[in-house]
Amino acid sequence: MTTSDLTVERPSPGVALIRYSRPKSMNALDVKLRRELAAELTALAADDTVRVAVIAGTDKAFAAGADLSEMAKADSVTVHDWNTGASWKQIGAFPKPLIAAVKGFALGGGCELAMHCDIIIAGQSARFGQPEVKVGIMPGAGGTQRLTRAVGKFRANLYLMTGRLFDARTALEMGLVSDVVADAEVEPTALALAQEIAALPPLALKFIKEAVTLADNAPLDAGLDYERRSFQFLFSTADQKEGMAAFLEKRKPTYKGG
Repeated sequence: MTTSDLTVERPSPGVALIRYSRPKSMNALDVKLRRELAAELTALAADDTVRVAVIAGTDKAFAAGADLSEMAKADSVTVHDWNTGASWKQIGAFPKPLIAAVKGFALGGGCELAMHCDIIIAGQSARFGQPEVKVGIMPGAGGTQRLTRAVGKFRANLYLMTGRLFDARTALEMGLVSDVVADAEVEPTALALAQEIAALPPLALKFIKEAVTLADNAPLDAGLDYERRSFQFLFSTADQKEGMAAFLEKRKPTYKGG
């Protein structure tokens, strides 16, 4: 899929790279782009040749928030009719590993987009934040919930209530990002990681993603029950047989997703 703002590449087997570019607005996420991103992830979810997806912006910005030129003239009925919650739900429902490659600003909706991913690789230039309060609103795509779950109530409130930005090292220290690398290494690192994950058994990865999501949203007993049942189920898959046989035979496994 290619639009004026979004392209999709296949840099290696099993890996899809979604890249968007709106340089005049620092990659601000307007309604159209959010819908296109959601639609593309839905399509990739149904594509058996894709096992991992990477989302990337440009050098100066992952995404510098929502498009305020679009929002400034909107009333509550207009915002309601945009139904952006549906797009965010589609993004959040992507069942395969999703990696954010973040350089530059990841603010507001951009920070929320990164937090919809499973792994965040940040460049040294990355700046995160939820500055919505500074323009008279609040996060509306999960910022209050996902940031709090990632870093805790008191750190989250510091940034949510002040709108302050924080750098990549602070994000790493708080547990918001997975790794920090030089800017030039962000995309290569994310793609190498995607390639590594794409070689692993897809069903096991799917269940891991679902179990980790449950850790944020369900009581401990429910999460443990899901983990145990998923663990047991995987013993009926061909990939489990292949993985254990390959280990015992001292060879590299080949996982086919069954």
